[in-house]
Amino acid sequence: MYRILMVDDEERIRQIVIKYAVFEGHQVTEAANGMEAVRLCRDNDFDIVIMDVMMPELDGFSAVREIHKFKKIPVIMLSARGEEYDKIHGFELGADDYVVKPFSPKELMMRVGAVMKRAGALSEEARRDTFSYEGLKVDFTGRLVYLNGERVGMSPKEYDLFFYMVKNRGIALTREKLISEVWGYDFYGDDRTLDTHIKLLRKSLGEYSRCIVTLRGVGYRFEVE
Repeated sequence: MYRILMVDDEERIRQIVIKYAVFEGHQVTEAANGMEAVRLCRDNDFDIVIMDVMMPELDGFSAVREIHKFKKIPVIMLSARGEEYDKIHGFELGADDYVVKPFSPKELMMRVGAVMKRAGALSEEARRDTFSYEGLKVDFTGRLVYLNGERVGMSPKEYDLFFYMVKNRGIALTREKLISEVWGYDFYGDDRTLDTHIKLLRKSLGEYSRCIVTLRGVGYRFEVE
C-alpha cells in the first residue's frame, strides 16, 4: 500500500484516480491546487505525489520545486501538454515520470508501481554501508572489495581484518586489539598470524597497501590522505 497525494484542480480527474488507487489498496489524499499540495506535504508523509501541471494559485512545476526544498518525494507529473520542453522541464525539477492527458488510470497505477520500485531500489542502495577512497571501494553490506572496478578476492579472515581496520580508519589499533576483535579472546595463536594476514592484505590491495601503516611497537592503522 502506498500513501498517494493526488493533486489536480479538476475534481473529476481526482476522483477517477482515487477510485483506481483505492481499488488497488492504496491510501489517497487529494489537493485541488499547488499551494494545498505544498501544505499537505509539509504536514504529512506521502510515498508519492501525482501532480497536475496547469493549476490555479500555484502550478505543478512550482509546487514540486517548493516540495523538494524540504522533502524528497517521488513525483509523477500530469499535463494536457505533451511538448518535449514541458517534459524536460519536469524531469529537471526532479519529476520521476510524466504522463500526458488523457491517460489510462490503470496505466497510471502501473507507473506509480514502477516509480516506487525504482525509488525502493535507490533507497536500498543508499542504505548499503560502503567506503570509497580513489579507486578503492569497500562494500561492507555485500562483503566485497573493489580496486579500480575489479573485485578483489580475500579469505574470510582477511575480509574480517580489513573491514575492521577500515571501519576504524585513522585509529591506532594495537596488535592485541586486532587479535581480540578479529580472532576473538579465545585465540591461541601468536602475533605472527596477524602479521601474515597483514602481509596478505597488502598484497591484495596493491597500490592501496600504503593505507595500512605499521606502528612500530604498537600495531597498525588504516589511513587515507
